[in-house]
Amino acid sequence: METIDILTMDYQHYLTATEIAAIEHEASIMETREAAGIEALKVVQEHRGWVSDESLFAISDLLAVPVAQLEGVATFYNLIYRQPVGQHVIHLCDSIACHLTGLDSVLSAIKEYLNIDYGQTTGDGKFTLLSNACLGSCDKAPAMMIGTAHYQHLTAESAVELLQQLASKGELDD
Repeated sequence: METIDILTMDYQHYLTATEIAAIEHEASIMETREAAGIEALKVVQEHRGWVSDESLFAISDLLAVPVAQLEGVATFYNLIYRQPVGQHVIHLCDSIACHLTGLDSVLSAIKEYLNIDYGQTTGDGKFTLLSNACLGSCDKAPAMMIGTAHYQHLTAESAVELLQQLASKGELDD
């Protein structure tokens, strides 16, 4: 495997042509190249599953934005993953509303079914479990998000059923 010196990163040798084109498109519709930082991170994550240090330096090189600034954005935005994640990322809402309406039993059931804890990925690489401070579903708590789909009024049984469906088919029924 080729070693990459991130301090002398040349984005053209690291990012794909598709990634560069998508990032350049985002930069072209923003007021400044700097403003395209979050979108560039999302582009790379969409193609690679997460944003590595090398990816961060390549984006920095392409946009001419300080790495520290991009790192600040990446670590603030909880939907940018700075380490590898599973095929399906489960964001379990950790708000007070969810705690008051049964989050503990939902969390216990998910942990038991997947045999992982927060921040971990299943051995088969299918699922990663993360907490999320708020998913904006307080009136429909407890809630979780998998990918871009939101699920509300969860019970221990319904949460595990959703995960079983994903594990067997790779997708959820609407």
